[in-house]
Amino acid sequence: MLKLRGWFAPYLALALRFITLLIIYTIMRVGFYYFNKAQFPQVDISGLITMMAGGIRFDIVALFYINLLYILMVSLPFPFKYQDLYQKIAKWVFIVCNTIGIAVNLIDFPYYPFTLKRTTGTVFEQFANEENITSLFFDFLLDYWYFLLVFILLIWFLFKAYDWIQIVRPSSINWKFYAAQTLSLVLVAYLFIGGVRGGWAHSTRPITLSNAGDYVKTPEEMNIVLNTPFSILKTLKAVKLKEEKFFSDEELNAIYPVIQHPKDSGEFKKLNVVFLILESFGKEHIGFFNQQLDGGNYKGYTPFLDSLLKESYTFNRSYANGRKSIDALPSVITGIPSIGEPFVLSIYSGNKTTSLAKLLGDEGYETAFFHGAPNGSMGFSAYMQLAGVKHYYGKNEYNNDEDFDGIWGIWDEPFMQFMAKELNGLKEPFFSSFFSLSSHHPFKVPEKYQDKFPKGTLALHEPLGYADYALKKFFETASKSSWYSNTLFVICADHASMSHFPEYNTIANSFAIPIVFYYPGGNLKGLSNKLVQQIDIMPTVLNYLNYDKPYFSFGFDAFNNSTDNFVVSNIGNSYNFFMEDYFLTYSDKEVKSVYNLKEDPFMKKDLLGKDQIIQDKMLKQLQAFMQQYNNRMIHNKLVAD
Repeated sequence: MLKLRGWFAPYLALALRFITLLIIYTIMRVGFYYFNKAQFPQVDISGLITMMAGGIRFDIVALFYINLLYILMVSLPFPFKYQDLYQKIAKWVFIVCNTIGIAVNLIDFPYYPFTLKRTTGTVFEQFANEENITSLFFDFLLDYWYFLLVFILLIWFLFKAYDWIQIVRPSSINWKFYAAQTLSLVLVAYLFIGGVRGGWAHSTRPITLSNAGDYVKTPEEMNIVLNTPFSILKTLKAVKLKEEKFFSDEELNAIYPVIQHPKDSGEFKKLNVVFLILESFGKEHIGFFNQQLDGGNYKGYTPFLDSLLKESYTFNRSYANGRKSIDALPSVITGIPSIGEPFVLSIYSGNKTTSLAKLLGDEGYETAFFHGAPNGSMGFSAYMQLAGVKHYYGKNEYNNDEDFDGIWGIWDEPFMQFMAKELNGLKEPFFSSFFSLSSHHPFKVPEKYQDKFPKGTLALHEPLGYADYALKKFFETASKSSWYSNTLFVICADHASMSHFPEYNTIANSFAIPIVFYYPGGNLKGLSNKLVQQIDIMPTVLNYLNYDKPYFSFGFDAFNNSTDNFVVSNIGNSYNFFMEDYFLTYSDKEVKSVYNLKEDPFMKKDLLGKDQIIQDKMLKQLQAFMQQYNNRMIHNKLVAD
């Protein structure tokens, strides 16, 4: 028996018991893998060790949540916590809470082969109406009785480990005791906050299921890294899609096919492909698209991009599929829009997906991603791993904090120069993506560029000018490289941003962004009036390269002359739907509004019920999208059959 004395004895005991739990969870993770080893044929020892180490991060989060009440009881800065009765109550809180956590973790050992994913918060709805839940439970125990023995053994060990540590009441209680206990409480609170978020950095988003992608090579391997309590706790309030049945399968695939079968149009062109995703570059701020604004005197804040647009192929009507940075990467790289919540934070983020990186990687492309924020920020590194990107370059790889902006990451100009240098070292052909960050709140520019760029009418305008300058310097450097003329550049914004002009202060134009294709070694130039969205980028690039294999895509080929395509976005429970010259909103299972954007750009005249033909036509297409999206997400069918 270990007797702990002194003012900090409760906290040392807490730390030791927490370590004990981490050991138990690691043992269970090893057991989960070996019991389901047949489901993970590609996992080797090196990969398994990485997953085991990465899993500790998720165990810490789950254990903090599970033991929240116990941590609070131990951390209260009062002497009554040393009383025998209080200690017994704390022990049983600890044992009961962790017994539940261990039980749900063990249940997934035999349950996983049936679902191929960790149990999530949907389990409560799944079994809510089962009248025979008790008999199902006992049948389960009979079939897997040996897990009951493992469970009993683990709980016995937990009891013994707890009782092995004893806390002795301090001999003196004075003001120093209260001061030390209060400071310890503050420290515990600090550790708790960082633990459940997955870090303390400003750019760190709360850890979620998709972050397991940092430690795996394929989406299914995420289930080794995760633990079931974490998966349940993180999805209790998750958006759960409802299966739709507006059309028969035959009708659905006729209205809106998502498996693309490219036509034989020539030999596959192994061009390099570089995506440049620009933070907050809403279309309003780009002079090229808005020469009619401000009495014809509007210049915008992106002079370099304006000049590049004249040598590129772009669109008058191009839109983002979301309003947040975290929505952009799945839309652009994988062709998956976010519905209800960001795809990478959803319970479907572990689905097997089609991505441009995977498809081109299979054709011999090197793949890379560049983002100047700390590695792990926004979950980008995890998502890139799942998307099949082999090389990730972030703040860690840049390795020079002299260029750190103090909040988000490395300033765009030096980081883009770093990217240009690294691209020189990639084997051709390559696929690379970049996500900028300097044109983000709090809207600063480097000290040496103060007063160099127009302040404009919005706080965003000055850093937009800086980001445009960084883009210019990148192209100056890249144009000197041997790979430059053999490269297709795709430039787009992650989302639109704040507006100044009333023309952009509408629901429709709150998604308006540039989407640009630039090929310096070819004659790809023009300005199209076709509706285009971020999820169209993947199929457009593949078709331009003459990719000749079937693939899955929610989007359309932007270079195809057909005008029967649509643009879709979603905020909460509301869909925004563009088709032909019209814009429709839909929520609560009904059309809410219809506008003719060509005749009514300020959206003043609602045509709901006034043009039933176009309204019904748009609703039919939207319902086809909803059915394809929901059903394929639910059944994990996001690749070509």
